[in-house]
Amino acid sequence: MLASELQKFTVILLFGSLVLQSFIVLANPMNVNKKANLFFGLFLFLWSSFWFFDVIALCGLNTGFVLTQIIYILQIFTPLFLYFSVVFFINPNYVFKKADLACLILPVIYITLMLDPPHNIVYSMIPISHNLPYIAIVYFKIRRHQKRIETISSNTENSSLQWLIKITSLLFVTIIITEGYELYNIFIEKRQEHLVMDLLFLIIVYLTSYYSLRQKEIYPLDEAQRKELLEIDLKDEEQEEKKKLLSDNELENLKLKLTDLMETEKPYLDGELNLIKLAGLLGISAHQLSYLINQGFDENFFQFVNGYRVRHAQKLLSEKKNQFSLLGIAYESGFNSKTSFNTIFKKMTQQTPSEFRKGLK
Repeated sequence: MLASELQKFTVILLFGSLVLQSFIVLANPMNVNKKANLFFGLFLFLWSSFWFFDVIALCGLNTGFVLTQIIYILQIFTPLFLYFSVVFFINPNYVFKKADLACLILPVIYITLMLDPPHNIVYSMIPISHNLPYIAIVYFKIRRHQKRIETISSNTENSSLQWLIKITSLLFVTIIITEGYELYNIFIEKRQEHLVMDLLFLIIVYLTSYYSLRQKEIYPLDEAQRKELLEIDLKDEEQEEKKKLLSDNELENLKLKLTDLMETEKPYLDGELNLIKLAGLLGISAHQLSYLINQGFDENFFQFVNGYRVRHAQKLLSEKKNQFSLLGIAYESGFNSKTSFNTIFKKMTQQTPSEFRKGLK
């Protein structure tokens, strides 16, 4: 009895939390990532529809056939809004193309199967399982973005969309568990309790609330700079490696000039340093600088700049008279947070900053 009451309470929490969160994201109080948050807010609102019928049943109400079918159809299109929110997170200047109509192929197939299902099992599995292909696509799309962002920025903490990776991974696992439970209900033992799944989804909803409300603008630049950065794509980088943007002589000269610039002016101490800023200091284009770092130093922009930051931090950690805390050293070295400092430092030295300091003692 207690489990049944707890499940009812969880369902109400789930539905109410998603509806409330959708309105907060749509209102966008931080005024960041506007197009992305428009689609993400709509995704959250439509996601709440998966618990709509449970809430209606708890209220002792019934939905007509037409409303029921409309809600089922809306559920089919729900993951599309998640997909396009990620598209706009990655590229806020994205413009819809005819090719995007291909995204409607899967929903049309699912709707056709739901209207005339070959088997009751298919009908019961579609409402949840149809999300899986989109979640997988979103996951790999963000992974590609994380690689690309390292070619243009030295600080990826706000722009890597790591929070969406966590959410989509949890969603994927929870949906797999839910589908397994549904198959158990069909073939082994009929059970009505969905408490464990609902609690898992509730955790995901609250994590989504936490991360979405802490968002920052992914590309906090003026429109011209944003456009230039967005034009630098991984495909372009791969093509540029095959063709010479700089002659061998120019490459060597600029390599020396860049090294001198980094050691004397220390631009890496600027926590917001990006490809355009450094290219401007060197007097070349962003594309040329990216090519120079890739070919001349065999690194991407993120690795190149943070290598200097880590070496600067090691120098500060080695100074006996230095009274800076680890957070102070992080800021003094160009890192924007202690988390990114620890993560990057350990990745490059196989030690945390505190372990490095203890080793010196």
